[in-house]
Amino acid sequence: MTAKPHRLALAVLPLVLVTGEATAQDRSFTPVTDAMLQDPDPADWPMWRRTLDGWGYSPLDEIDRANVGALRMVWSRGLTEGAQQGTPLAYDGVLYMPNPRDVIQAIDAVTGDLLWEYRRDRPDDLEEFVPISSANRNIAIYGDTIIDTSSDDHVFALDAATGRLVWETQILDYRVNPAHQTSGPIVADGKVVSGRGCMPQGGPDACVITAHDATTGAELWRRRLIPAPGEPGDETWGDVPFERRTHVGSWMVPSYDPDLDLVYVGTSVTSPAPKFMLGGVDRAHLYHNSTLALDADTGEIVWYYQHMNDHWDLDHPFERILVDTAVAPDPAAVSWINPRIRPGERRRVVTGIPGKTGVVYTLDRATGEFLWATPTISQNVISGIDGATGDVAENTELVFTASGQEVLACPHASGGKDWEAGAYSPLTNTMYMPLRNVCARMLASTAGDDDDISNALYALLWRSQITPGTDQVGAVHAISVETGEITWLYEQRAATMSLVATGGGLVFGGDVNGRFRAFDQESGEVLWEINLGSPVSGFPIAYAVDGRQYIAVSTGTPRFLNLTPELRPSFGNNLFVFALP
Repeated sequence: MTAKPHRLALAVLPLVLVTGEATAQDRSFTPVTDAMLQDPDPADWPMWRRTLDGWGYSPLDEIDRANVGALRMVWSRGLTEGAQQGTPLAYDGVLYMPNPRDVIQAIDAVTGDLLWEYRRDRPDDLEEFVPISSANRNIAIYGDTIIDTSSDDHVFALDAATGRLVWETQILDYRVNPAHQTSGPIVADGKVVSGRGCMPQGGPDACVITAHDATTGAELWRRRLIPAPGEPGDETWGDVPFERRTHVGSWMVPSYDPDLDLVYVGTSVTSPAPKFMLGGVDRAHLYHNSTLALDADTGEIVWYYQHMNDHWDLDHPFERILVDTAVAPDPAAVSWINPRIRPGERRRVVTGIPGKTGVVYTLDRATGEFLWATPTISQNVISGIDGATGDVAENTELVFTASGQEVLACPHASGGKDWEAGAYSPLTNTMYMPLRNVCARMLASTAGDDDDISNALYALLWRSQITPGTDQVGAVHAISVETGEITWLYEQRAATMSLVATGGGLVFGGDVNGRFRAFDQESGEVLWEINLGSPVSGFPIAYAVDGRQYIAVSTGTPRFLNLTPELRPSFGNNLFVFALP
């Protein structure tokens, strides 16, 4: 796979920022356009999953199944302290790395040398209002700017060549309507589209998707995710007062279809989670745990699909993968199928594992029509889905109806699937998903004790455990987008993390014990492995400079280690880059 020349001069003195401004020598920079984002150069990784369709796929093929065993580390760099879950952007020979606590670095992609660093001034009282304010999963690039959302509820742009602040716009007052912006935006046709997770004390007005002009920062629209009285969906909350309708956020990253001009976002749970505390167990409480297709020009909801009525803190805000594919779900492999499907017909679908249940959902992305769904890891919260309507039935034996009730729910509230992203490869028409075999004893309550994991936010107490019948926490599932068949399964003791697929027939991914691996896309065979020492918590990417392919990934944030106490990695925040000799 060819890659474009490395145009940026690399003789730029590193500048370290300490006050929210940065300086660096001027250098050549080619502005990024919508056309470039919709069809990126193979050498680049210009957004969270590289493309607006959420694939997590690079067409680069220099590193392949035959030579991946020779892969070597070429440089590494320490990152700032905090919850490290970042995705580097790669553009024109520079990596732009989001660090925890609103730090962004521009790094020479070949040498690892720092070009500039931006450190945002964070208010002293921020964590009093937004306790989840450390993680920074992704940033965006547009024109000659790097664009991000901040922990103090702004959206802002930096000069990509110098790191200087170009514009910033307040989205919410974090003291009045606090929201955590742990994930950044995408740019959809010149609009900066971003979601957030909203604190209950922020009320329903904190639970918004917003769009801003990518050039000026001016707000273009905002879409509240909780209906107000008189709005469509209001009746699904019954007599719950509007100000008590809270916490339906969209805290992961949207996808975008430029042909349909639709933005696809997923939403989270309510607080409290047990619905008997929130107007009744039979009410849908829209638009929680849903996929929403939004008009990119107005923010209006074109269609929605609710994946489940949650009682157990099983969010559904994760990546939506947009694929044009034949649709032929195999009844031997797929649990719930729309009877109107003509097997083999080609459809534009939104697919993937959108929520913590680990259930694959495939919908028509123009209309939201349910096509098929099937479980992967063990789950007991969904009892069935009506194939003709897509209506989901929850397991009534596990639905809380009063305080003090306890159930064994699988998976647990950290997810059989969580924010760690899967990948899709067009070479195999297969999605690759990092999943976990986890359950929890859950108690509906508003008070905790020292022996339980207490989460008053959701009115649940819970104690995690490995799914009965296995001692393997982590897994990677390869799932056919056409048929729903699991074509291969890799299981291991340590919990697995985010994945990236490449044109060399490989899937790269790590785990919480510090191992970073290359899998064969077709067989699941492990072809290469290295111990990075700390949990592989960042989103891996592939990029190229001067025709040489690189793989980058970051480490730092521990997860699920209470289930595997014999695994004892360190916890260093670092960025690692690999290439062939």
